[in-house]
Amino acid sequence: MTSTEIKTANGIVGEVTRNCVMTRTRRISRVITGIYDQALRPHGVNASQFSLLVLIAKLGGASRAEIGRANHQDRSTLTRNLAPLLTEGLVEEMVSEAGGRSRPVIISEAGRQLLVSAAPAWRTAQVKATELIGEEGVAAIVSVADSLPPDELASL
Repeated sequence: MTSTEIKTANGIVGEVTRNCVMTRTRRISRVITGIYDQALRPHGVNASQFSLLVLIAKLGGASRAEIGRANHQDRSTLTRNLAPLLTEGLVEEMVSEAGGRSRPVIISEAGRQLLVSAAPAWRTAQVKATELIGEEGVAAIVSVADSLPPDELASL
């Protein structure tokens, strides 16, 4: 590498280190996710699984494609995250009455029970996360998340 290329690379490193939104949001995500993972671990789920379980409960029966769109996940990521919930019986695929390929995913009774039993742990994690990033930080994150277009992945 020439000295010019080294300076250019160092300039890029400095620019990314100072300004990169992606790097900062991923760091925040890892720290916050760790708080929820630790709190939810005694209930046998991690933060991603709990979040997906809540989304499925909210949707009340949705196809994998609908769940993926609502959760901003591609098909392979959703399949990987959904597998443990299906294996543990926390969600179920409904049998299609029309005999079609679409099998809506619904929360099971075991999944509803887990949400209820894990709610205090989630609330504890919520308090810790709020203490860490502050009320303004929480409000900013909620605002940005709520303003994301629902089909953002499709446009990439």
